[in-house]
Amino acid sequence: MKICMVGAGYVGLVSAACFSEFGWTVRCIDKDPDRVALLKGGEMPIYEPGLENLVRRNCEAGRLSFSTELAEAVSEAELIFLAVGTPMRRGDGHADLSFVFSAIEEIAPHLEGFTVITTKSTVPVGTSREIERRLQELRPEADAAVCSNPEFLREGSAIQDFTHPDRVLVGIDDPRAQQVMERVYTPLALRNAPVIFVDRESAELAKYAANAFLAMKISFINEMADLCEEVGANVQQVATAIGADGRIGNKFLHPGPGYGGSCFPKDVSALIRTARESRAPLSLIEQVQTINDERKIAMAGRIVRAAGGNVRGLTITILGVTFKPNTDDMREAASLVIIPMLQEKGAAVRAYDPQGRGHAEKLFDGVVWCDSAIEAIEGSDIVVVLTEWNEFRALNLAAVREHMKGNMLVDLRNIFQPEDAKAAGLGYISIGRSASEVAPA
Repeated sequence: MKICMVGAGYVGLVSAACFSEFGWTVRCIDKDPDRVALLKGGEMPIYEPGLENLVRRNCEAGRLSFSTELAEAVSEAELIFLAVGTPMRRGDGHADLSFVFSAIEEIAPHLEGFTVITTKSTVPVGTSREIERRLQELRPEADAAVCSNPEFLREGSAIQDFTHPDRVLVGIDDPRAQQVMERVYTPLALRNAPVIFVDRESAELAKYAANAFLAMKISFINEMADLCEEVGANVQQVATAIGADGRIGNKFLHPGPGYGGSCFPKDVSALIRTARESRAPLSLIEQVQTINDERKIAMAGRIVRAAGGNVRGLTITILGVTFKPNTDDMREAASLVIIPMLQEKGAAVRAYDPQGRGHAEKLFDGVVWCDSAIEAIEGSDIVVVLTEWNEFRALNLAAVREHMKGNMLVDLRNIFQPEDAKAAGLGYISIGRSASEVAPA
């Protein structure tokens, strides 16, 4: 099978690499010549564990290639995936579909034979039908079917998620297109991964509903953590107890400074907008968004309170600036709110992130970037764990204290134990633990 992947961003690149690993021939097209040049040279424009080796292996095997030229790839393809950006539209929070429709305009003149066009990008309900309508206007004689195949990839474990999915969801109305989609996912069907076929509107909405539900779990446990602190409970013990219930599950019940990334914020916003326009407002999801926005601000306030209410003239070390570990993605990261707030209050900020520095340096002014956690900690008054990279868990807290000027550790991911911090001579503040479990400064 010959596949054309339109877009070499996170979703497009991972999907193209994985489909080529299945044995299909994939041509990945992107308008950015610098990105394509990097990929042709074997360099990755994003960080995702295992992706570089996967891309290199399939390029060498001749199954995967990259180009800025769309025409030949489209004309030869049996299946075209649209994996272009659908960012939050300024002003109204809706998904910006301009890249999707622009891609359709470029694809239409080159369609030959029966072709399945599938949205991989997260798109609002009705997008597949709108693509179909535009195609009919542009090429009424074209033999094409449009379907929806949303991705459910987690940054940091995307390859595993693609090759061993909980499910593959396909929204489809055309029997011929269903045969094509069944064929492209045959390698997963052989592994007994469920491939679920539904109507297009259901597939489009299911993607938003899934992300909104997960975002809701995060906001729920963050509010529960605040209650735990007030009543003397331990949020991690509460999360373990409720997560053991099969109806709830233990995923996304880890308190922190709020969700971020490329999906949850924009998808929650777009779903809220769609619901309001459909006169079926989702008040619960609207509150999830509000809780998350306020959470990041509250965490900056927690750091200031750890300093006794004033951080002016203090040096604060931020460990981890990406929105989660195992990625270099800075989109909607809590650091984008917290670091500027600390700087506005007069703090000097030092930072270290194992993968995020390349993108983060362009987003912050006045931050001193370091090459290791210990270097970043040197001479600091307060150390803040903002992203739970595994290497931070291995830090020797006695060494941390030795390199600090002050002694306060603010752990916004609960990766350390209070007794260990206390033994190292550190003041320790975490999330969702009672006062008796927090080491004093």
